[in-house]
Amino acid sequence: MVRGSGRRRRRGHRPFALLAPVLCLVLGAGLAAALPDGAGPDRAGHGGAGHGGPGASGRPSPGPATAEPGAEAGVAADPPPVGSQASSGSVGVDCGRGEEGHYNEDNVVVSPGLPAGAHHTHAYAGNLSTDAASTDASLAAAATSCRGGDRSTYYWPVLRRTDRPGTRPHERAAGHGNTGRILPEAAVTVEYRGSPVSRVVPMPRFLRAVTGDAVAGTARDGGGVRARWGCSGTPDRSTTRYPRCSEGERITRTLVFPSCWNGLDTDSPDHRAHLGFPAENGVCPADSFPVPQLRIGLEYEVEPGTPVAVDSFPEQRHDPRTDHAMFVNVMTDEQMAAVVDCLNRGVRCRL
Repeated sequence: MVRGSGRRRRRGHRPFALLAPVLCLVLGAGLAAALPDGAGPDRAGHGGAGHGGPGASGRPSPGPATAEPGAEAGVAADPPPVGSQASSGSVGVDCGRGEEGHYNEDNVVVSPGLPAGAHHTHAYAGNLSTDAASTDASLAAAATSCRGGDRSTYYWPVLRRTDRPGTRPHERAAGHGNTGRILPEAAVTVEYRGSPVSRVVPMPRFLRAVTGDAVAGTARDGGGVRARWGCSGTPDRSTTRYPRCSEGERITRTLVFPSCWNGLDTDSPDHRAHLGFPAENGVCPADSFPVPQLRIGLEYEVEPGTPVAVDSFPEQRHDPRTDHAMFVNVMTDEQMAAVVDCLNRGVRCRL
């Protein structure tokens, strides 16, 4: 697999180009994607031991999506469908909360092949090998923190408390004004949701995605801002500023990814053109297809009044509007098919 800038490799990486007409027929008929026998919710609950049930190789074995503990298959997920063709299910992926201490200053989506290309520190969940040198093949072969065997990589800039010095090597590595003690995530939620107006189709394997605008602090407008900061006690409220939370509440960050795929590419020169956001009513542009919408939720235990700052480029001065995240889908086709099945049938599942 070619590394380098990634631009030439991925512009030509169009493994699904011939599927676009098929996807149109699938959506027009309102049908879900084809699934292997037995995929989908399991009334037995969240089986399996350890993080994904390691096999002989020591790596987690992939498994189908299973019913969320305490929720039987067939129970409609919240929110209720907006239209009769809505894919109102949800799929949670348990990838831990960064206990492995996977940090680096790389960005394999935006700056593949360039060590320390992010100029700030990222925290990771899922794939345990992700760095600037990662390839599709290396990601597919790596170990993962996800209990169900999802080898996708999920990452975001760290949050620091600036009144305490960073003492560990990865806390001092970023430079560029990113200083202070890194706050560990108290909780990490990885969830896939469907569309409020239609069925969804599978994401292609190795799809790259970006949400948020890392240069929002100096941008001419706020069109790319996707930052959602909040407090755990008021989950229905969010802001683009650092929140002031009460005693006992956690600071929250919610990162919602685009979910309208062009049906052809796994990446694009700006890492965004191939995957866009739906309109406010949930409808994707006419030349795109709805895929599962990824949402990452982060929580931090911070005493009220503690100064915090998200890592950023130097000129962005830790502006909270610059919050962003990246993702590479490394699910197997079977795993993704199970996710789509749960979403399209309107049930809550776990992978």
